[in-house]
Amino acid sequence: MKKLFSFLLLSFVAYVSQAQIQDPVKFKTELKSLSDMEAEIVFTATIDKGWHVYSTELGEGGPISATFNVDSKSGIEPVGKLKPVGKEIATFDKLFEMKVRYFENTAKFIQKVKFTGGTYAIEGYLEYGACNDESCLPPTQVPFKFAGEAKGNTVAAKEDKAEKKDNADKTETDLAVSKDTVAMTGLLSATPVDASTGIQPAVASSELWKPVISELQALGEEHGQKDMSWIYIFITGFLGGLLALFTPCVWPIIPMTVSFFLKRSKDKKKGIRDAWTYGASIVVIYVALGLAITLIFGASALNALSTNAIFNILFFLMLVVFAASFFGAFEIRLPSKWGNAVDSKAESTTGLLSIFLMAFTLSLVSFSCTGPIIGFLLVQVSTTGSVVAPAIGMLGFAIALALPFTLFALFPSWLKSMPKSGGWMNVIKVTLGFLELAFALKFLSVADLAYGWRLLDRETFLALWIVIFALLGFYLLGKVKFPHDDDDNKVGVTRFFMALISLAFAVYMVPGLWGAPLKAVSAFAPPMHTQDFNLYENEVHPKFKDYELGMEYARQQGKPVMIDFTGHGCVNCRKMEAAVWTDSKVSDIINKDYVLISLYVDDKTPLSELVKVVENGTERTLRTVGDKWSYLQRVKFGANAQPFYVLLDGQGKPLNKSYAYDEDIAKYIDFLQVGLENYRKEK
Repeated sequence: MKKLFSFLLLSFVAYVSQAQIQDPVKFKTELKSLSDMEAEIVFTATIDKGWHVYSTELGEGGPISATFNVDSKSGIEPVGKLKPVGKEIATFDKLFEMKVRYFENTAKFIQKVKFTGGTYAIEGYLEYGACNDESCLPPTQVPFKFAGEAKGNTVAAKEDKAEKKDNADKTETDLAVSKDTVAMTGLLSATPVDASTGIQPAVASSELWKPVISELQALGEEHGQKDMSWIYIFITGFLGGLLALFTPCVWPIIPMTVSFFLKRSKDKKKGIRDAWTYGASIVVIYVALGLAITLIFGASALNALSTNAIFNILFFLMLVVFAASFFGAFEIRLPSKWGNAVDSKAESTTGLLSIFLMAFTLSLVSFSCTGPIIGFLLVQVSTTGSVVAPAIGMLGFAIALALPFTLFALFPSWLKSMPKSGGWMNVIKVTLGFLELAFALKFLSVADLAYGWRLLDRETFLALWIVIFALLGFYLLGKVKFPHDDDDNKVGVTRFFMALISLAFAVYMVPGLWGAPLKAVSAFAPPMHTQDFNLYENEVHPKFKDYELGMEYARQQGKPVMIDFTGHGCVNCRKMEAAVWTDSKVSDIINKDYVLISLYVDDKTPLSELVKVVENGTERTLRTVGDKWSYLQRVKFGANAQPFYVLLDGQGKPLNKSYAYDEDIAKYIDFLQVGLENYRKEK
């Protein structure tokens, strides 16, 4: 909930809480005694659902690792390295091409220290990185300050309140600059003339650093992000259920089941009610399956498995087996005695239980067709990490599967126009087999990157997909036959158009062998840098990585500015650059019409001097260039997650509402063009 405060022009501390400022991680710090001369500084975190905090020592080129940092100390020395404690989740990150470790829900970091005698004092901070599926926080600091005296078996550890009181006047003087926009920005932005460009900022830094949160809101700023994942999961499950309907294991059963319900009761209304109950039973059975999967493994475990290299190999092998089954090599069946036992039980009972058992029998006997589809669906939704995702997916699947039983019961005359069973159902099975084989390569790609085999580089992956979809096209044209196909050489109009789409898709991927972006498959193919031969050069690079210099350059050139708040360890920033910035129209607009300034919130370059500020009543110390840009994002724009894009004029005023993580290219182009239109209106 927003807490609105009066807007003060000369104060950075004007917004105590904004909806875009995210605080998903809360740390508690304490000093615990181990012995006369040893103790531990313990950092305990509570992490909001959907977020994770990265562990220690992840290596260069990866996300922000947790680190222990000391500003000053006396009578006390750190011993060893910062130690992560608790349930770490280790996965392979496809974008960073490295294994990463992180914590969910709770995290604990421990730094051992020893006392060198007498009184002690230590001050510093824990720095950590946190992300969710949509955005990442900048490197965040948890300050600590302890002082006391080592006596016997106890450590009189406490916050050095006396020192705070003694220095209160001095602190107020030092922090006065943080309450004065002009003074603060002068301190932060004392930027020398750039040697390469000769640019000296002319617009006062105070103007460039003024908060513009209210202006962004006036432009239609929307706080928070809409979660469409559940809708996507439901639709995916629903489509899977529709595909399962047209398989040889399900389609022939529909008219028999509906006729049975309508004929076994002289009362037509009762027959319709039984058919509805049958459909509802199917929904209950499959939703229960989805919930059981989550309860057995847990949402976080499913997510961890889906990104684990070994399990990706198992997923790959599972989908290959499912594909072979659809091609007719064998049938995957549950033990026949299971179906017979349930069927005999259904015959011996009456009422609702009988109908439920009949629905359960359908689930068992149709498993050879529905099993591969359900397995693939559950593997896909496991990547969301949501506790209800498998249930939602199964709900969509079951509704699609149950729909015809209830509709045909309501409108029995439709049964006459229902397509008869035939070879077309096997065509659907084989087509699904090709698709499962193609998606299997996605999972093998993750394992290949994890172990560095380089067996499935981007061009190899694309070559296999080209062959798979070309063969699918030839199969649909009747040029390739499988064991259960009939000998009819005629190709219907529907099959012809399906073949046309498949062959066209195969041809579309051919330029990717030479480095074309191929946006339609970018979510499945390995990263572009795994490609050995790449002719594509349509890339976007920032003109500046300094806010004031970039703003002055834009003013001289008469161009608007796009500020890109990013990070070296920001996963979704790289996704946006790969999926959106590579679009020819997007790159053309950014390169020609805007001055792009990329500000890295995890830039570790130290500032010439430490800067103390007060935000929301909390004292913070800015130590690095990244801290400076992160502070700029918070106080000027009221946001702290990356990626974060905002368009400005030469005076630092917004030209459009901000833009966060969304790979919709059309939306991004509209975002850029609206900014250009508003800039031209100002001129």
